[in-house]
Amino acid sequence: MGLFDVLLGNASETDAQAVYEELSPVLAESETVVSAYKLVRDLIVFTSSRMILIDKQGLTGRKVNYHSIPYKAITQFVVETAGHFDTDSELKIWISGQDSPVEIELNRNASQGVQKALATQMFG
Repeated sequence: MGLFDVLLGNASETDAQAVYEELSPVLAESETVVSAYKLVRDLIVFTSSRMILIDKQGLTGRKVNYHSIPYKAITQFVVETAGHFDTDSELKIWISGQDSPVEIELNRNASQGVQKALATQMFG
């Protein structure tokens, strides 16, 4: 993750194996981490079964909010790619039973990976 992305708050891809080791206590027996994207301390994790939004709270990050979204609950998603003067992309995910989408800012390079991970898990 580049310094520019950190300053802007954009997510970029991170090592899936390291994330798997960190999340192994909360993952199901056969669940694997497909890909992961880091936003300063927070994470967006795509597993074989669900998408997990991880929000590390407070100064120490000891309090953590895990928001699990099963792929079958995702009704649609939109990825707005970066333009010539934009440095970020935007991901919007609609979840069954919720009116407004979950919105996440991504860096320019992460948008294709996120789109592919969602499409693979939802349609593949």
